[in-house]
Amino acid sequence: MNALIFGANGQDGYYLHQLCNAKGIKPVAVSRSGDWMRGDVSDYKQVEEFVKEYQPTYVFHLAAKSTTRHDALFENHAAISTGTLNILEAVYKHSANSKVFITGSGVQFHNDGNPISEDTCFEASSAYAVARIQSVYAARYYRSLGIKAYVGYLFHHESPLRKPNHVSQKIVVAAKRIVQGSEKKLQIGDVNVEKEWTFAGDVAEGIMTLVEQENVFEAVIGSGKTHSIKDWIEVCFLHLGLDWTRYLEQAENFQPEYKRLVSNPALMDSLHWQPKIDLRQLAAMMIDAI
Repeated sequence: MNALIFGANGQDGYYLHQLCNAKGIKPVAVSRSGDWMRGDVSDYKQVEEFVKEYQPTYVFHLAAKSTTRHDALFENHAAISTGTLNILEAVYKHSANSKVFITGSGVQFHNDGNPISEDTCFEASSAYAVARIQSVYAARYYRSLGIKAYVGYLFHHESPLRKPNHVSQKIVVAAKRIVQGSEKKLQIGDVNVEKEWTFAGDVAEGIMTLVEQENVFEAVIGSGKTHSIKDWIEVCFLHLGLDWTRYLEQAENFQPEYKRLVSNPALMDSLHWQPKIDLRQLAAMMIDAI
């Protein structure tokens, strides 16, 4: 039993790789960067060769550039949309019994601040959302051809592997810098934005829970619990014994993508998956890792 993991260099790929090993599933990790097998999911011939060679039990498509910026339009289209088609077509032709997981996102739905479920309407609010929506329809098409194509709509999740440009890690790095004597303050935009702060390792377990059953093929994978950016700042600084209000500066001209993004994970609850790590545990994990 083995699993092809496209996009293995990201945090989701890392924790899925660990989880596969723990379950006795041989992970075949593929990425354009990092210490993994080299491969580009947007290249059909490469994807086809991987699928033909390994005849995988599972294929996980995690590759994407983690941004909704318009200037990443073509890169995300290639990785997400074209990558999805390449995987599904290769599986259809050469390994029809493989189970395929396609990553979706909470930001591809209409968001009015209420909990988002699998039945919420899609909304093409960014180039990134467009690519994610295209991938879902591709998965549904190949499902009609008999391929077991799963979609997990992931909401905001974090780990010590986050890069410093993400707000969560930016705050962690600033808190560590300040406790070590730096006088440079933390610049943040709207601290009242609410999102989920789920641990990426828990999300990986949610992904595996989804593909290990055969009744549900699309599911929201999230905690259903939101915390503001201010909450995150507070728990991170408190972990280091700091009063965050002394070190914060408002960033000018900041426009958040949303005020609140939250999932309704009732369907995943019915599959007996729920996150284990809470906000304070996640903050401690990320701070102590630096």
